[in-house]
Amino acid sequence: MPSPFPGMNPYLERPARWTDFHNSFIVTARTALARQVGEKYFVQVEEHLYLERADEGDELLGVPDLDSIGSEDGSGVGPSAATLVAPVRVTIPGVTRRRLAFLTVRDREGDRVVTVIEMLSPSNKRPGDDRAEFIAKRQRWLASAASYVEIDLLRGGRRLPIRELPECDYYALVSRPAKRRNADLWPIQLRDPLPTIPVPLLAGDTEATLELQPLLHEVHDNAGYGRRLYRRPPVPALSPTDAAWADGILNPLGGAA
Repeated sequence: MPSPFPGMNPYLERPARWTDFHNSFIVTARTALARQVGEKYFVQVEEHLYLERADEGDELLGVPDLDSIGSEDGSGVGPSAATLVAPVRVTIPGVTRRRLAFLTVRDREGDRVVTVIEMLSPSNKRPGDDRAEFIAKRQRWLASAASYVEIDLLRGGRRLPIRELPECDYYALVSRPAKRRNADLWPIQLRDPLPTIPVPLLAGDTEATLELQPLLHEVHDNAGYGRRLYRRPPVPALSPTDAAWADGILNPLGGAA
């Protein structure tokens, strides 16, 4: 089933669901773009690699393969070593390796990046190393000859630096190198349909488009989210008015379970 909401689905913003939705959305967007750009370009899925810590959030890191570290228990010693009893038992936060996808549209002949499409993750909007690293990379793209597309479908966290950003729940931004000091931005409210946005190509070529709302519906349908997404409330929590609105959508569907 497609998403029951007219725009962004706030239940998809839960941290436990976001990585799956994020990566599925990017792959689905790649397919939609590849149908449009023709033989001159190709659309490539690329990845950021994160370690997600249970108490600290995500950090953007390069990490070694676990197989190269040593024995599974991490002791580094054989069974003949003496066993010592530690004076204190402590807890080490769990760590999960995650990969978050983004897109590049490349010129097939020269393999140069023509357009970058980034979808923000929760760690991009929290203070810390990942936010700083992402902003630095964003600045490098904005100083390059590539167009830059940024999609923020998360209500939570701190917005990335944008001057004159209207009050909104979500946004999509398109920056072209010829007009780098200015960018086109689509402010989106919770109850608004997601817009169709342009994806710039090289000068003289017809721009591609991303129809964000149909893409979200396709991901929701293909992933079977309707069978498992609505058992817990959204994170961040909705206002009482918006929560009542969301309940009014889900209740006739039996909670969309």
